[in-house]
Amino acid sequence: MEKTKVNLKEMVKSKYNTIANQSIQQNQSSCCGSTGCCDTIEYSVFSDSYDHLSGYAPEADLGLGCGLPTEFAKLEAGQTVLDLGSGAGNDCFVARSFVGETGKVIGLDFADNMLSQAIENAKKLNYSNVSFVKGDIEEMPIESDSVDVIISNCVLNLVPDKDKAFQQMHRVLNTGGHFSVSDVVLMGDLPEALIHDAEMYAGCVSGAIQKEDYLSVIKKSGFKNIQVQKEKEVIVPDEILSNYLDQEALAKFKSSNIGIYSITVYAEK
Repeated sequence: MEKTKVNLKEMVKSKYNTIANQSIQQNQSSCCGSTGCCDTIEYSVFSDSYDHLSGYAPEADLGLGCGLPTEFAKLEAGQTVLDLGSGAGNDCFVARSFVGETGKVIGLDFADNMLSQAIENAKKLNYSNVSFVKGDIEEMPIESDSVDVIISNCVLNLVPDKDKAFQQMHRVLNTGGHFSVSDVVLMGDLPEALIHDAEMYAGCVSGAIQKEDYLSVIKKSGFKNIQVQKEKEVIVPDEILSNYLDQEALAKFKSSNIGIYSITVYAEK
């Protein structure tokens, strides 16, 4: 039976509540961040290293990203930044190093365990201008025209209604504000076995949509000056794909022109 958008949200929430209680080593040993799903494959097929970025807090890095949006977000001192799907706070803390003491960083997440970790990490780091809010990206509890910059790292592909997500992003941004988000998109259609599998959906692949559709949603939501700041192909190992595809389907998939990409996209309101 086809999963509803509500079912998908609850599945993703449950998945990431579990992930929050694991170490980065456990999460990086799995394509979807928890044991039981391709747990012999390194998550590095998706993630990028934060080591060179100022403000990086290793204890807040669960290894779940697919890019470095803070590196491309054109952050400046004094700005208000919103991180969508903020997890344990990693991108928020990096963003704080750019906006400084006069800036403000807000992390939004709907997984209670992630929020608890992020709040605890902020306390340990003694950051008074970084806060975390519980909320749904499709219905953000954030005031309209209140944010200068939005960042997000490998989260929007997990949101069932991407039109609503980008419309909400447009609403909360100030006029002249912008976003830089890293996400996973597709070139060509994934096999049905992947699309309908909950583990892969909560991972990083099957919640993704076509690249051209992704960019079209952004444009329809009212954004301008849309730019793909970075793009890289994600090579999913056979060990992962064979969990979902039989030998014949795997061979057909690999011989096709289908591609999975990590992209970082910038756009302005």
